[in-house]
Amino acid sequence: MVQSFVRSAARRIAPFAVGATALGSAIIGTGRAPITSGPFLVPLAIEAPDTGTAPKGGGPACTSPVPVHTYAVYHCYTPADIAAAYTIQSLHTAGNLGQGQTIVLVDSYGSPTAKQDLQFFHDTFFPTLPNPNFDQVYPLGAPTYNNTFSGNGMSGPAAAAGWSGEATLDIEWSYAVAPKAHIVLLAVPPAETEGVQGFPNMFKAIQWAIDNYPAGTIFSQSFGVTEQTFGGAAQVQTAKFDAVYQSAIAKHDTVLASSGDNGSFGVAKPHRDGTGYSYPTDGWPASSPYLTSVGGTQLQYGWTWHPTTTDTSSAGYFAWDTGGNSEAVWNESWLPAATGGGPSAIYTRPLYQNGAQSVIGGNRRGVPDVSWNAAVNGGVLVYITAFPNYQRAGWHVYGGTSAGSPQVAGVAALVNTARAAAGKGPIGFLNSALYQVGSTATSGFSGGGDFRDIVPQTYGVITLADNTLAGPGIPGSPTLSGYDMTTGLGSPRVKNLVAALTTLP
Repeated sequence: MVQSFVRSAARRIAPFAVGATALGSAIIGTGRAPITSGPFLVPLAIEAPDTGTAPKGGGPACTSPVPVHTYAVYHCYTPADIAAAYTIQSLHTAGNLGQGQTIVLVDSYGSPTAKQDLQFFHDTFFPTLPNPNFDQVYPLGAPTYNNTFSGNGMSGPAAAAGWSGEATLDIEWSYAVAPKAHIVLLAVPPAETEGVQGFPNMFKAIQWAIDNYPAGTIFSQSFGVTEQTFGGAAQVQTAKFDAVYQSAIAKHDTVLASSGDNGSFGVAKPHRDGTGYSYPTDGWPASSPYLTSVGGTQLQYGWTWHPTTTDTSSAGYFAWDTGGNSEAVWNESWLPAATGGGPSAIYTRPLYQNGAQSVIGGNRRGVPDVSWNAAVNGGVLVYITAFPNYQRAGWHVYGGTSAGSPQVAGVAALVNTARAAAGKGPIGFLNSALYQVGSTATSGFSGGGDFRDIVPQTYGVITLADNTLAGPGIPGSPTLSGYDMTTGLGSPRVKNLVAALTTLP
């Protein structure tokens, strides 16, 4: 059974005038394949509307570094903000910057300006550190960019512009967490089309990287398809790809994947335009039990959302107060977008999730495992100059669970650096270790424990308590105390988590 659901959601969000346009209808279909477009393997990054006029007194919510660009109502974060909010700064100060580690970001096409954009990011935020140790590699051949972005293309070279934003987000923000790690952009054309058919190219490239980079390499993947895309062949097809993940585990590598940006809603493969499943779904590869799935939160650091209305076309919806720190499940109905999560339709429950059986129910794999900030209102600053005919060159604000996976990859690099200093090998497969220490999670922004337990939060007239996507009416999973299928074990208190994982054998 499928239901009709027409929406033009895409990676780029059109500019809007608060109070004049319903934001949900202001979304344009460009770089990221719409969620209504079928089994496309899509990046999971979302770019904030490019608006520069502040509707409230006191100035815009976000002002970027030079070249200065402002955002009226969308807050943004620098590496220093994220380092403070997630207790990373003390590790950096103590000399742990991910040195000696390799992070591989897997993206279609890559970006023709990746190296210089990362250098500018470094010069802006990390000028006293050595230049980035960065490579972009093309194990299946370099792409051509001479037919990029025709205005409505979602596949082939026309999609490369959209993927360049995803790739740039990945490299800059894994670097922000682990600025002395070796950052590798694994570019794989043309695997973004028809997820099931395109996955073999992706996995050939991942296997190549497993074979060619050191033990303990960390992989981040920010793409996905609905599990049901595989149809009746799901067990056979995913087993082939999971064999690659198992080879990574055997080499003590770490693999992460973004849980998705569509909440519990999934597109139906046989019905490409405007239809989705009438029941909750998960995304793959995030549901694979052989990797760590990263869900989404909304970090409010130094500000507090205070909506006075549920009307997303009103300025009152984006009202905010200065001050306050909190973190809630990511569910932005104005986009609409929400963290992926729920029980897998393909996989049975792995042993490491036995303690979460009462939450997951049945004998299923629960998604996600951990979470990180994914909000667009409260996104991260990304500097990009690729394809100026597609988006202006300069600073942009990005969100989506794509923002979380590369940053958690950076955290894994910090773990491995600390373990190396203690004379231990890389942490490797994360989940067994994470669920072992996850019982130390505590709620609230301040406190002990290895994780910040994400619980329902009320801001003004709105409560964020699940991952039900606004629009299609598919029930989502609730956000609970302890493990839940929206934010997993919670978001890392990185200093504590690194210490805990360093003590393990």
